[in-house]
Amino acid sequence: MLVDTAIVGRLGTAQLGGLALSATVLSLVVSACTFLTYGTTERVARRVGAGQAAAAADVGVQAIWLGAIVSVPIAVAVGLGARPLAVALGGSDDVLGHAATYLRISAVAVPAVVFMLCAQGVQRGVSDYRTPMVILLASNAVNAVLEVVMVFGLDLGVPGSAWSTVIAQVLAAAAFVVVIRRHLRPAEHRRPSWHGMRPLVTAGRHLILRSASMLVVLVGATSLASRTDDATLGAHQIVASILTFVALALDALAIPAQTLVADSLGRDDPASAAGINRRVVRLTVWCAALAGAAIAATAPLLPRAFTGDGAVISRASAALAILGLVVLLPGGIAYATDGALIGAGDYRFLGRASFAYLAALVPIGAVILLTDAGITAIWLAIATWMVLRAIVNIMRARRLFGT
Repeated sequence: MLVDTAIVGRLGTAQLGGLALSATVLSLVVSACTFLTYGTTERVARRVGAGQAAAAADVGVQAIWLGAIVSVPIAVAVGLGARPLAVALGGSDDVLGHAATYLRISAVAVPAVVFMLCAQGVQRGVSDYRTPMVILLASNAVNAVLEVVMVFGLDLGVPGSAWSTVIAQVLAAAAFVVVIRRHLRPAEHRRPSWHGMRPLVTAGRHLILRSASMLVVLVGATSLASRTDDATLGAHQIVASILTFVALALDALAIPAQTLVADSLGRDDPASAAGINRRVVRLTVWCAALAGAAIAATAPLLPRAFTGDGAVISRASAALAILGLVVLLPGGIAYATDGALIGAGDYRFLGRASFAYLAALVPIGAVILLTDAGITAIWLAIATWMVLRAIVNIMRARRLFGT
């Protein structure tokens, strides 16, 4: 999405605002389905740790079947409901038209994206982090090239941006088909089985509550920005894209924690799981601090890579300063401890805690809406959310792992 933001931002503020709304809806779809990644990772890793290769492969097969079952109706709903979804987020006029166009096209790739979530769960569960990273980096590189060709070379505008992303996602899904076959070969049950899918669905209930609560926060932030003005919405999209990019980089530490903690618990070695949690938190704090310092120092310059609109640049600079100075450090702690808790299968806690954070933020969001406080207040609210997640997760990890 960072590539899309950089390209679409050059088309105009209305186009950037439309991308902000559509990106929020697509993030909702992806986050709602991440239980397929997290649940698969934890269950595969536990079976690998226990030396049960066939059982681990069965988990992967059933995750893919479940992903296929849920992704097709979601794709249809996003495609048909593109315009109402954008309206619900506060879209209007040109922004609404661009958002609806991007969403209708993006819906085509939803099954491919959900399949990739399942495949990444399998790869992570067998401790293969390199292959997914290579595929996703290659996919982003292809997307960047196609974006330039289709948006500027062929003058296709927002539809060109959407179609280039769809093509890159479908190609990435095809690559995952090839690489996960060897991990699924030992499977003893290749047909869809409710018995095999049920544990993922059970874990999914709590993980979906977690994802839904988190997304209401993020969707709410976008909705508040859209109800301010187009410049604020465009600026919010820039900062949110940078946060997503940095979060994915920090997840390079949290994701292995999921597998390593689950593997340790599968070998009945809780002391090792506790040590992994400590090391991951320390490393993530250092990385988040460095990234935050870099973003805060370059806050006046970064938005210029995405847009030439002075109003957007001014608002984005202020929000980027908050992101670098206040959001990323507690965010890094939250991401790291999330990884360890997911690896421990602590889904119920994660779901309930996320809902509690949402409840705490609702009054803050209402004040921002009523006072029209703007982008600074929106990102201070996101900082509050990150601090709450970090504190509560640390307390839970100490209780669970004794650290």
